[in-house]
Amino acid sequence: MIKKLLFASICACLGYVSSSSAQQTLKLDSLPKIYNNIFINTDTVAVPVVSENPLTMGQNFIYKLRLDSIAKTVPLPYNEYVQQYIDIYAKRKDMFGKMIGLSSYYFPIFDKALKDYNIPQEIKYLTIVESQMNPHAISRVGATGIWQFMFGTGKAYGLKMDNFVDERKDPIQASYAAAAYFRDAFEELGDWLLAIAAYNCGKGNVNRAIEKAGSRDFWVIRQFLPKETRNYVPAFIAAVYVMNYSHKHQITAQASNMFLKTDTVQTTRFVSLSTLAKVLNIDETAIIALNPSYKKKIVNGTDDEPKRIVMPKLRDIDYAGIYDVLNNQEVDVNMKVVAASTDDVRDLRKKKTKSIATSAVVYHKVTSGQSLTAIAEKYGVEVQDLRVWNGLKSKTLVPGQRLKIYAKSRTPLKVPPSFLSYKVKTGDTLSEIAEKFEGATVQSIRRDNRLSKAGLQVGMILKITKG
Repeated sequence: MIKKLLFASICACLGYVSSSSAQQTLKLDSLPKIYNNIFINTDTVAVPVVSENPLTMGQNFIYKLRLDSIAKTVPLPYNEYVQQYIDIYAKRKDMFGKMIGLSSYYFPIFDKALKDYNIPQEIKYLTIVESQMNPHAISRVGATGIWQFMFGTGKAYGLKMDNFVDERKDPIQASYAAAAYFRDAFEELGDWLLAIAAYNCGKGNVNRAIEKAGSRDFWVIRQFLPKETRNYVPAFIAAVYVMNYSHKHQITAQASNMFLKTDTVQTTRFVSLSTLAKVLNIDETAIIALNPSYKKKIVNGTDDEPKRIVMPKLRDIDYAGIYDVLNNQEVDVNMKVVAASTDDVRDLRKKKTKSIATSAVVYHKVTSGQSLTAIAEKYGVEVQDLRVWNGLKSKTLVPGQRLKIYAKSRTPLKVPPSFLSYKVKTGDTLSEIAEKFEGATVQSIRRDNRLSKAGLQVGMILKITKG
């Protein structure tokens, strides 16, 4: 009899806890759609807005056991913050179904780059939080590509941006740059969750939070981090969980339209992707999806800088036709390469308000059929500059429209010294220093100063190669 009473009491308690958990879940489910819907391709850096002080009653410790079972090098702790993001992500069945489909193509690329830098494979799941694995994703502040690199950080890690190519959109190049960033972040911070937080808000912000909290535990310093970063790590852990336990939440993989079997060739010539698609007898969008970094649908290979072309591996290929496109056909395009200027919205705002004392103003009258790209190439400037100078919200032009162009004044060139010097300040990181100097990269600074690790000392004098 006593055993029956005890059993009945335990069942009643479990029923109460289950009821409380259901009520808490209901509150999370009823979040306004504007907050709940985070999967917006034009601003993929944002993570869902959730309660800063969630109740612990909503926790389900089955999730803890599951996270423990898939944890490898990166810790995957379970708590009320992670639970909120599991609740949100598990309801995004269509979106995560697409992610599973896309992962068949992209994850092997990420895995190779991460393995080459000895970075944990789990880091690849960040691309879901960052961009939904969309190479064309652009955030509200200008972060671009699958790994959402800002212009300065991408440049610091060796990514090229010019009028033909934006390597932030190249899944291969950007993955190696991301792996290099995580190598440096982990060397400096010594913790993978802190390195992940730094990827979102910068190593400087994480170091300042560490100083304020007096701790190197993410969950302790969390309150001192920017609001978005506080949610970024829990969102990452939840994404890892949902991708590995999708079957427990009725999420079904959706087939990707990417060609999974591909061949890669290097070219030293200018090649039209549209012409190549016709020879391959595939849709133009398919070849562009495999080569998303080329802005003009033209691969600008040269003897000094050969460029990669990824093509589907197909049966019955017209090899003679492909050879002709790669080696014989000429592309009617101005081959001048113009280095891109920043597309960081914050930098552009500063740039707009600066007086351009050393520039002469030229006015251009738009003729029928002219594009911003053609005008930019004519004057040797960037399209983004034209838009800023003239307050253009789109690339549409009207014949007769007058555009203001700042042509830089010519000054006699002086032979520059080989190096500049920079004194390290509190909170400086190698990537932030590299962003300050044209042509400098994290790798070049480490090489020129014989730095074996990313760690810096305040007051240290660094040599910076002039670009």
